[in-house]
Formats: sequence, structure tokens, C-alpha cells
Amino acid sequence: MSKDKAPEAAPKKGGKMKKLLVVGVGGTALIGAGAGAGIYLGGGLGEHKATPQDNYPKLVVRSEKEEAASGEGGEGGGAPTLKVGTVSVPNDHYKVDPRKYEITYYPIEQPFTTNLADGSGFLQVGISLSTYYDGKLITNIKRQEVPIRSAVLMTLAEQDPALLSTSQGKQRLQRQLTNAINQVLRDKEGFGGIDNVYFTSLVIQ
Repeated sequence: MSKDKAPEAAPKKGGKMKKLLVVGVGGTALIGAGAGAGIYLGGGLGEHKATPQDNYPKLVVRSEKEEAASGEGGEGGGAPTLKVGTVSVPNDHYKVDPRKYEITYYPIEQPFTTNLADGSGFLQVGISLSTYYDGKLITNIKRQEVPIRSAVLMTLAEQDPALLSTSQGKQRLQRQLTNAINQVLRDKEGFGGIDNVYFTSLVIQ
């Protein structure tokens, strides 16, 4: 009787192995599916969540050529490398160190002409804008050219010609124009970024 039962034991053992393999493969598939679902729902491993700051213009680090450092006992005089990068900022009130960042000048092509506040004559100025931020800010300026021109003209129309004849009056106008343009950019784009306004021409008649 024991000899008859022995052959039946082998197939049962093989069947258990097949079941274990199926269970193992199924478990691996479930773990993989769970991980995939977690990545999908979580937005990916280590993926950065978008914030409003991601769309802000970035400061442009000043390019700096420096000699590549050579190892001790090695040959000196490596080729110069160019260090350029950008820095994200939380808002456009960030204190900028002019020694660390590149400045860009953007000239406004058409001059501005307006009557003066007292009606005694007119004022015509050409201006150029300066910024330490990247090309996104220039794009914002171009996109908002109409409201920027309007804000500049209104600011110019309020000027006192006697005050404009002094250097203090011209510097005051620079600050007023800078504030007016930044306010337009903040209202329309959520970010200012103009450092200063420079006169390329100024005529009072």
C-alpha cells in the first residue's frame, strides 16, 4: 500500500510549487501596480510642485571668467570657464546686489511728448529701462507697452518745468517713472523688476 501512495506524492509537491510561483508573481505585480499608482497620484518621484514664483523673472548672475583650478603637482593653466546662471526670487522687492548680477538696458523706441502741468510748454523725453532680471521681464514690458506708455505720459504731464530744470528734479522724475512702470507690471504680470529709468533725451520747451 505504501508503494502505491509514493508516486502520488510527487505530483502534489509539484503542484504546490506552481501555486507558490503564481502567488509570488501575482504579489510582485500588485506591488508594482501600487507603486505605479502612487507615483501617478503623487505626481512623480521628487517632482517639484509648481508655485507662482516659478513664473517670475529670474536674476541673471554676472558672467565671470576664472581660471580652472589645477591639482597639486599637475599642469597649471586650464582654459577659462564662463559661469552664468539665474536665481529665483520670492518677489520683485528682493534686494539686488549690482555687483553680482548682470544688468540689461531696454530702450523704449518712441519718445514721449506731453504738455506740462502749468500749460507753459511741452516736455519730450526718450527713456531706457534697466533691469537685473532675465528675458521674461523684457517680454512682459513688450506685452504691456500700451499701459506702460500711458503711465509714463501721465507721470510726465504732472511735472513742474521749474523743478525739471534742476538735477534733483530730473532724478525725482526718474524715480517716479520707475515706480509707475513697475506698478503697471505688477498689476498686469504680477512682477515689477525695473531697477531704474534713464533719459536718452530730454527737451523742455
